[in-house]
Amino acid sequence: MLEACGDVAGLDALDCGCGEGRFCRLLANRGARRVLGIDLCETMIEAARQRQSGADEYRVADAQNLDFLEDASFDLAVSCLNQCDLAGFQANNREVFRLLRPNGRFVVANLHPMRSAVGGWLKDRNGAKMHVILDRYFDESERRWNMMGCDFTNFHRTLSTYVNDFLKAGFSLERLVEPSVSSNVLRRYPELEDERRVPNFILYVLRKPNETV
Repeated sequence: MLEACGDVAGLDALDCGCGEGRFCRLLANRGARRVLGIDLCETMIEAARQRQSGADEYRVADAQNLDFLEDASFDLAVSCLNQCDLAGFQANNREVFRLLRPNGRFVVANLHPMRSAVGGWLKDRNGAKMHVILDRYFDESERRWNMMGCDFTNFHRTLSTYVNDFLKAGFSLERLVEPSVSSNVLRRYPELEDERRVPNFILYVLRKPNETV
């Protein structure tokens, strides 16, 4: 995600769905002039403010409605595993496009549509992972699941739905990245070996053109 953001020195950046602000702090530590993190969860925003490092600031807000921010006021926007939580990700695309300056970038990290469709592993009788189940791919709807005792809700959408709406909002798609578990991470967490067999996440690197019609 950081690599996809490129050189952020001197940039004004927006983090849509910042949580407790970790990525905002990373951008600030890499020289961003200003980083605004927004999230609907007041508890997360309070935690982010307690860890504030200087260039980063935080506000409780909805990424689908950012009308308190001026047009063309940011050079970079990021969304890390937030759009798959939004019922109206299209509104977030429109808002970010409005807020970016010409040639500004929008880096979106999402659950891979292949995994958000169903995402579970089919296991043999001994519990060994055989393959990931892929089903209901074209059924774009809420997906409810449980991880480590916690219940989650995401919105599954197809790859074409995401890409087509990025283009409809006015962005150009510069890069599509399907990251895997790195060798360094695997050495620390060998239990992630099976996760190298399929993509869990996807990154869209988008840009607002220099001139808009």
